[in-house]
Amino acid sequence: MSQTLNASMLLAVPLAPLLGALVAGLLGTQFGGNLIGRRMSHSLTIGGVLLSFILSAITLDSVVNHDARFNQTIYTWMVVGGLKMEVGFLVDGLTAMMMCVVSFVSLMVHVYTIGYMHEDRGYNRFFAYISLFTFSMLMLVMSNNLLQLFFGWEAVGLVSYLLIGFWFNKPSAIFANMKAFLVNRVGDFGFILGIGLIVAYTGSLSYAEVFAKAAELKPLIFPGTDWLLVSVICICLFIGAMGKSAQFPLHVWLPDSMEGPTPISALIHAATMVTAGIFMVARMSPLFELSDAALSFVMVIGAITALFMGFLGIIQNDIKRVVAYSTLSQLGYMTVALGASAYSVAVFHLMTHAFFKALLFLAAGSVIMGVHHNQDIRYMGGLRKYMPITWITALLGSLALIGTPFFSGFYSKDEIIMAVHASQLPGAGFAYFAVLAGVFVTAFYSFRMYFLVFHGKERFDQNPEAHHDAHQDPHSHAAHAAAAPHESPWVVTLPLVLLAIPSVCIGFITIEPMLFGGFFGGAIVVNADIHKAMASLQAEFHGPLQLALHGLSAAPSWLALAGVASAYYLYLVKPAWPALIRSRFEPLYTLLDNKYYMDWINENLLARGARALGTGLWRGGDQALIDGLLVNGSWKLVARLSGLARQLQTGYLYHYALVMILGVFVLMTYFVWLK
Repeated sequence: MSQTLNASMLLAVPLAPLLGALVAGLLGTQFGGNLIGRRMSHSLTIGGVLLSFILSAITLDSVVNHDARFNQTIYTWMVVGGLKMEVGFLVDGLTAMMMCVVSFVSLMVHVYTIGYMHEDRGYNRFFAYISLFTFSMLMLVMSNNLLQLFFGWEAVGLVSYLLIGFWFNKPSAIFANMKAFLVNRVGDFGFILGIGLIVAYTGSLSYAEVFAKAAELKPLIFPGTDWLLVSVICICLFIGAMGKSAQFPLHVWLPDSMEGPTPISALIHAATMVTAGIFMVARMSPLFELSDAALSFVMVIGAITALFMGFLGIIQNDIKRVVAYSTLSQLGYMTVALGASAYSVAVFHLMTHAFFKALLFLAAGSVIMGVHHNQDIRYMGGLRKYMPITWITALLGSLALIGTPFFSGFYSKDEIIMAVHASQLPGAGFAYFAVLAGVFVTAFYSFRMYFLVFHGKERFDQNPEAHHDAHQDPHSHAAHAAAAPHESPWVVTLPLVLLAIPSVCIGFITIEPMLFGGFFGGAIVVNADIHKAMASLQAEFHGPLQLALHGLSAAPSWLALAGVASAYYLYLVKPAWPALIRSRFEPLYTLLDNKYYMDWINENLLARGARALGTGLWRGGDQALIDGLLVNGSWKLVARLSGLARQLQTGYLYHYALVMILGVFVLMTYFVWLK
């Protein structure tokens, strides 16, 4: 029998992190006079997120075991005509799962931050930011209407801007946060257009009311075109997802966002914020199911991102950027699943990916700390014996990422590949090739990083920047880069261990209820008569054990093994070969090194073109037409006419009498001429 969740408990889930953020941000910084210290700031924010996670876990248990649901308005902000603008919560299987993922990963990042940021002067400010981000993300996933969804959407973007540019004295960080802000505004423009069209044609912001009227939207045509209205709405909504979830060509901001501290890379750019677009499309499945054109568009964009962003990860030498391009590729996999109408599979991969990608980012941060803030994997090597906990957890995360059978990433990635293979939509053939080839690419760049960092000979003393900086400043971080690495403190390694556990087993435990057990219930809608991918998956599923055993001999596992073997041979057995291959394929390397010249295109064609257009409109429209002709022209005309009129006003009566006589003469002549 279904139950109704308690509204006060649900309200405490997002408000607990918000309270911690306000106290730490106002009283723990110079703004509030530094009234509380570091210990109090991190204790309050961690306590708030811990409470949020506990309440989220209780909510998930109620949803799973007692079929509990909640869909109510908490606060009515205003009513404009018949349009209600409200704050409300919708809690079902999809929301409860997202609440737990967001709060758990955030909790791990909060604990990790104690060790990673302990030397930073902005310690309290950082805790305030990440706790505020947690509040924003929870408001997004718990919303029951488009207005609150948009609020959470923009709030996570704002906090992301603050976190990427956290080191505001660093020019590259300022450039990166401005780039993220502007690119996301492009996506948000499409997103708000989609919301506007929904409101215009349904008269409501509520999910329930919009979905109830979805069938009425299906036959409508977008005015002035022969396009289906629902296709335009869905594509506009997905453009918003392209910006937030970093899909090609709006992906360019995410790699540069690595300029921020490592904890935010795990929190924002791996586990939560960048998956907001995936969550949104899954939530809007009743609309997307009405448009095959929109689904094909989603699938093709995801396939391009999955494969071509993976290629870029192969040549990266910054440890965080390798993981960042891995994030781009995996987001492409999720997007492909959405396009195949396998929404539950996309969300399933979102969940498994959140754990192992947060683990990999935090492991990368641990490595950076252990090698004295060096991020270049070419000058690492042999860290396995110095950092055993970081090594084993990074290995587990890498095995999950490449889809090793029995690991969590295998179950979600394998189901995506099978779903795309079963899809009949246009573009499915290309998407299937992309996700299959991406398995090899992912395994290659992941274990290239793993072998260069943890195996092979030690190369700490070969860093040219370390030697240069050591000569200039013997007390700098870089001066110690050649010193022996060390394992990170427990506040760093404990989150690694806790994230490694679900990275290994969460897929095995949850695949059956989440994909084939009705876990998502009415949260996700699929037209099974037209889109048969999920039905095909269910027909072939015979339990997680059988799926993993079958996966050992399937093509994806062999491709992953080939990628690992290739990385091992090239970087441990024949380490001179990569440089030789690079010299033989220099044009291809240059193309990848310049990231397909997307930044150049954006800066030199799109940005300059937009600036030239704006300048032309300003000079031609504003200065010449509006100011020159209409504003200045009107007063000049009045001035000239006034000047002429002033010449006639002499003040002499005989002048006026003469004018009157002449006027009478003209009138008489006119009337005589008419006769």
